[in-house]
Parts: sequence; structure tokens; C-alpha cells
Amino acid sequence: MTIDGFAAPPALVEHARRFRAEGGVPAVPRVAATVLLLRPAGADFEVYLIRRVAAMTFGGMYAFPGGGVDRSDSQAHLDWAGPAPADWGERLRLDPAAAQAVVCAAAREVFEEAGVLLAGPDAGTVVGDVSGDDWEAARQGLVDRRTGFADLLAGKGLTLRSDLLLPWSRWITPEFEPRRFDTYFFVALLPEGQRTRDVSGEADHTLWLRPADALARAEAGELTMLPPTMVTLGEVAAAGDLAGVARAAAGRDPGTPVTPHLDLSDADEPRFRLA
Repeated sequence: MTIDGFAAPPALVEHARRFRAEGGVPAVPRVAATVLLLRPAGADFEVYLIRRVAAMTFGGMYAFPGGGVDRSDSQAHLDWAGPAPADWGERLRLDPAAAQAVVCAAAREVFEEAGVLLAGPDAGTVVGDVSGDDWEAARQGLVDRRTGFADLLAGKGLTLRSDLLLPWSRWITPEFEPRRFDTYFFVALLPEGQRTRDVSGEADHTLWLRPADALARAEAGELTMLPPTMVTLGEVAAAGDLAGVARAAAGRDPGTPVTPHLDLSDADEPRFRLA
């Protein structure tokens, strides 16, 4: 990753060239949410990464837990703590209902994919260990869509802690990709008493790493990542510490989208650029 952008993987370059040659029509992006889970590590901090299984879209790539907004997210009626949906809408540049759906999706996905629940008995507390058999059954019911997120929280007497999510950025998949996402990125501190669990059927490897170390390993070719993941790792690493991440999040514009563009003007070195 340099000021000139990112080296583009050959497979993506070939796909982009074919898309342009055939006059492909861009797919409509699906709205999604992803969460950078952070935890203290001595004087520093670490971020949680999962590797998508090879059979999936973006398979083999390391990313953060997340996924698409579901219809149930937009229809959810649940106890809510933190900024009101209208306030979230102002930050994310969405109407209140759409903003609530994105925030619900972020909290739901991080529970589905990492076993971490950003909710508590009231607006000032967070539930503790959620790794027991009863919680796992509830999580699996959510994954299988037998239970909605609002119903799960109501059944447990819990309030969604939207204040534990800090909006960070918004990325839209390049036009040549067959499946595209309009993804809102959030950061969240791993709640005390909870731990991540490798429970996602969409991942085949998980790890905690310092953001700077994860970025260095990606640049060395040890971990495969797409530009949004690499840029975001660099941004949170530059914040210095967890307090710095929170301060940085407060001043960011998470509603204006960033779309990587593939520059094919240099046939020998195609690169992703952000502008």
C-alpha cells in the first residue's frame, strides 16, 4: 500500500478487463455492515480477523466479521440504547429506518460470526460470557433465520447497545465485481467477560493481531486482503491506542462512500486507486 494505490491481484485484473471488453452492467450493491472488534494487548491493541472460506465471494481473503443487511434488520422493533436512529442517520447519511437497519446488521453479524453480543440488561451494562450451550443455540437460530435478532434480544431481556459501535467508514465494491456491497464499517471494543469464538461457517481461520502487524503481513503477501481491509487497518493503527481510535472515529465521515477504482493504464502494473 503506497500513495500510488495498491497492486491489483492478476485474477481481478483479468476479470475487470473482461467486464470492460464485454460492456458489463454493474450489479446493484447490497447494503452491508462490518465490525472491527478491538481488544487491549498490553499498551497496544489487537483486531480480530477472519478468513473467508474459498467457496465464498472474496474467498481466501482476511476480513472483519460482517455481512449484508437483512429484511429482519429493517423491521426490528427492539430495546435500544445509545444514539437514536435519527442521530445515526445523520452520521451515516441515511434515513432513520435505514440507519437502524445498518446498526442492527452490524450487531447481529458480529454475534453470528464471532460470538460477541453488543447488548445488555439495560442501557449501562453489557452481557457477560455468551459461550454457553443456550447462547450457542440462540446464535445458531439466528444464523438459520429461525429467529430474528430483535426476538433473540427480547427473549433474553436485553437492550441493543448501539453506543458500543463507533462508525468509521463506508466502502462500495468496484463496478466490475459480480457481487457488490455498500458496506458501513464500525469499530467496537470487545466487551469485558466475552471472547471471540470461531463459530462462523463462512470462515476457515481466525486470529487476533495488532493492526500494524496485520497490515505488514498483508503487504508481505502472508495474508490476502482487499483494499478496504488494508486501508482500515492502516487507519486504526495510526490512531495509536484504543482511546485514539475512539477520538478518530468521532471526527470521521462514515457516510461518504469510497470506491476503489482499478487503473489499467499501465499494462505492466495495474493498481487500485481510491480517487
